[in-house]
Amino acid sequence: MDLLLAVKIIIMGIVEGLTEFLPISSTGHLILAGSLLNFTGEKVKVFEIVIQAGAIFAVCWEYRQRIISVVRGLGHDRKAQNFALNVFVAFLPAAILGLLFSKQIKAYLFKPVPVALAFILGGIIILWTERRHQQNNAQQTPRLETVDDMRVSDALKIGLAQALALIPGTSRSGASIIGGMWFGMSRKAATEFSFFLAIPTLLGATVYSLYKARNELSSADIPMFGLGTIAAFISAFFCVRWLLRYVSTHNFNVFAWYRIAFGCMILVTAYTGVIHWAE
Repeated sequence: MDLLLAVKIIIMGIVEGLTEFLPISSTGHLILAGSLLNFTGEKVKVFEIVIQAGAIFAVCWEYRQRIISVVRGLGHDRKAQNFALNVFVAFLPAAILGLLFSKQIKAYLFKPVPVALAFILGGIIILWTERRHQQNNAQQTPRLETVDDMRVSDALKIGLAQALALIPGTSRSGASIIGGMWFGMSRKAATEFSFFLAIPTLLGATVYSLYKARNELSSADIPMFGLGTIAAFISAFFCVRWLLRYVSTHNFNVFAWYRIAFGCMILVTAYTGVIHWAE
C-alpha cells in the first residue's frame, strides 16, 4: 500500500466515524469525500460500507455494560427482552427495503447531486422537527423519556423512519433520531436508541456487502479495509461521547443549517463546474 492510498483510506475512515452518528449523513459525506479524493469505484463502495464496522465497535464499547446486561437477561429479564425486541423490530424495515431496492438506489442515487438535494431537504425537516419539539415541550414533557419506555409500535415507527436513510444523504442517525422525536421521544432517548439501532443495521449492511462482493475481493484488500475500520473506530469513539454530552443541552439546528449550506455548495459547484464531482 503506497502512502497516498493510505492517507486516502485514513481520511475516509475518519469521515465515516465522525459522521455516522451525527444527523448529517455518513454515506453522503463518504460519496463526496471519495469524489474529491478520486477514491471511487465498485470496490470503494464496498469499502465505505465495511468500515462502518469501526463505528459499530465504538458504540459496542461505549455501551458494553448495557449490551452485556441485555444479553445475559434475554432468558429471564422482561426489560431486556423488550429492549432486544424493540431493536429487532426497528431494524426490520431498513433491512427488508434495502434488500429489495439496493440495486436501484446504488444506480440512481449514489451521486453528488441527489445527495446534495437530500442534504438540503433533511436540514429543513430537522429545523421543522426542532421547532415542533420545542413547542410541544413547552406544553408537556416527552411521552418517552428513556429507551426502556418504548413499545413495539414505537420501535416500528422509528424503524420506518430509519428506512428513509436508504436514500444517500438522508442520514441513518438523523432519520432515526428525528423520527423518534416526532413520535414522542426525548432528544436524549432518541439519540441513544439510534446508537443501539446502528449495531444490527450497520453490522447487517457490512456482512451483506462482503458476501455480495466476495468474488471481487481478495486477501490483498485486508490492509485497506482494516486501516479504514481502525480510523473509523477511533473517530466514532470520540464522536459518540461528544454527541451524548451535546444533546443534553443543545438541539440539532446547527446540523440542519450545516446540511443546507453544504448541500447548496455542492449544487453550486456542480453546476458551475468549479468542482468536478466524480460519479
